[in-house]
Amino acid sequence: MSFLVHCPQCGPRSVYEFRFGGEVKQRPAANASEAAWANYIYTKSNEAGVQKEWWFHRSGCRQWFQALRNTLTNEVQETFFPDETT
Repeated sequence: MSFLVHCPQCGPRSVYEFRFGGEVKQRPAANASEAAWANYIYTKSNEAGVQKEWWFHRSGCRQWFQALRNTLTNEVQETFFPDETT
């Protein structure tokens, strides 16, 4: 399925120019238990609806950014660099 992703630097492009990096999650503390790290790495919430995700523009500016994407429709509602607030 093809859809457009709006790179904050390059503008709208085909999803095939990007690499999906997974959902944005709170990273455990460095001294967290192995179970906490396993949960962080392997457990995905896979929410139906809007989800905050990491994307990498591999065929363009080569920047990592975050996107709010509706997982039901693949509509990308907003994109921004991590240091920007939504």
